[in-house]
Amino acid sequence: MTAVTTLLSDDQLAVVETTLDFAQERLAPHAVAWDQEKHFPVDVLRKAADLGLGGVYVREELGGSGLSRSDGVLVFEALATGCPSVAGYLSIHNMVAWMVDQYGTDAQRARYLPELCTMEQLGSYCLTEPGAGSDAAALRTRAERDGDHYVLTGTKQFISGAGATHLYIVLARTGDSGPGGISAFLVERDDAGLSFGANEQKMGWNAQPTRQVVLDGVRIPADRMLGTEGEGFRIAMNGLNGGRLGIAACSLGGAQSALDRSLAHLADREAFGARLLEAQALQFRLADMATELAAARALVRQAAEALDRKAAGAPELCAMAKRFATDTGYAVADRALQLHGGYGYLSEYGIEKIVRDLRVHQILEGTNEIMRVIVARSLTGALR
Repeated sequence: MTAVTTLLSDDQLAVVETTLDFAQERLAPHAVAWDQEKHFPVDVLRKAADLGLGGVYVREELGGSGLSRSDGVLVFEALATGCPSVAGYLSIHNMVAWMVDQYGTDAQRARYLPELCTMEQLGSYCLTEPGAGSDAAALRTRAERDGDHYVLTGTKQFISGAGATHLYIVLARTGDSGPGGISAFLVERDDAGLSFGANEQKMGWNAQPTRQVVLDGVRIPADRMLGTEGEGFRIAMNGLNGGRLGIAACSLGGAQSALDRSLAHLADREAFGARLLEAQALQFRLADMATELAAARALVRQAAEALDRKAAGAPELCAMAKRFATDTGYAVADRALQLHGGYGYLSEYGIEKIVRDLRVHQILEGTNEIMRVIVARSLTGALR
């Protein structure tokens, strides 16, 4: 794991070491069973919150850890070495908590952040719809003003944690078509008219539920709007900049675990009278895997630092980092499975689970095709 801790400050090293210990003690031993049983380990999430991982980016005076994005990518990479599915949910929960801290009123912060930070309450992010995935600005869920309330109607798709979580940031249309007509709302699980679809049967990420969120005339007070009317799309995209870094970091952690397991496996196995680790062809594969992960890690950390500085090009760097790290992470995990031979295909070794978990990272928080669109628009925009 030395590559993970390269060029870190003493404070960052302490954060990484604490998080790695938690991942290896609390997540890794149970990851395969949670996957097979489709178990959402809420009790373990609350243990993570005891370490400050429920409000990574939330200000300390509001109950959070007050860490930077540069710190956060270290946290989520370390967590994902134990279980990418659980780490991925924690990234989403922290995106929700950050959005409440960043855009909420004092009353909203006081109401939601203490229990989000302890993870007594869990958060979900509701942007995607059955007919609006990559084209998020085309969402059709509506929020109609009715006196001192809004009434929300629509369906959200592929919502991580749905049904088990307590707070839902819901993007809904309050105005005309396009991004300028979208607002954000804070919906609670017990609000009348809110219901959930069946838990989706998924290829991976089985240690967290994924369901539709159905809003059938959900009536909420107007003071549950997050930000101002028409600001929702900007809030959603700003949240996704950080969310993309979190998922990118989770890909690095999962792939690093797969690489570490491959080193141990090849050191333990023999063929044709010698340890597999002594075969130069296999050494070269390991070298390529480590090099590609190091390059992806450097880009993720560069993007996180740009986001911390609020640099003009930060969104494009976040898109680059998400695309490159999730593609790289999946490719490294897939090669790790090959290096394990038939054992890699067996669930008890945990490699095939990492491959399945990391595959969805190329889709969520904006598909990697959309990441290319973001980068391309940045490159070509000045030429139009």
